[in-house]
Amino acid sequence: MTPSPSPADVRDDTVGLRLGAHIRALRKLRGLTLVQLAAATELSHPFLSQLERGLAQPSLGSLRRIAVALETSPIEIIAAAEAAETGDGGAEVHRHGEGAVPDGFASGTARMLSHRSQAFHPLEVESDELTPGEYFVHAEEEFLYVVEGTVRVDLDGEAHVLTARESMYYPGGTRHRWWSEDGGPYRLLVVKQALRGASRQDTA
Repeated sequence: MTPSPSPADVRDDTVGLRLGAHIRALRKLRGLTLVQLAAATELSHPFLSQLERGLAQPSLGSLRRIAVALETSPIEIIAAAEAAETGDGGAEVHRHGEGAVPDGFASGTARMLSHRSQAFHPLEVESDELTPGEYFVHAEEEFLYVVEGTVRVDLDGEAHVLTARESMYYPGGTRHRWWSEDGGPYRLLVVKQALRGASRQDTA
């Protein structure tokens, strides 16, 4: 007799389905086929197909490759997959330190500050990375506010140094990256415009 799945197994299956559905929705909105996404990420077509159907789980490295190709971030994809756990409607509260995961683009951590917003994606990023990483670019507008520390922000090769309580806006399509100016820790509030039409509820 086959044992019934545990609640944890059911939850993992549900999250996997939502993650795959969100990746598929983003891929279609970016106008990419599975073959094109496979080429851009150097991941196999069968693996990506299984991932979109909730039959495979990506490593952080694979998720990062997918995020770069789809012009988003690993934390936003993870947040989309976990959105159902937060319920629908009403207020949403996040306590300090809850939900932090590896950034995927730096040596620090990031956490989504709202899983429900359909208009914008607010993230908190913490790191002490002293060297610049690779550029990141996406079609959506972005706003950055320095909560703590001193950060060097590179926009298409033009560097800006921001200290605590200073902010910056840049339009979609701008290549950007940031790192610690002095080797000390920093904390950022990053608010990115949501990708229009990317439904977190789509599991079709």
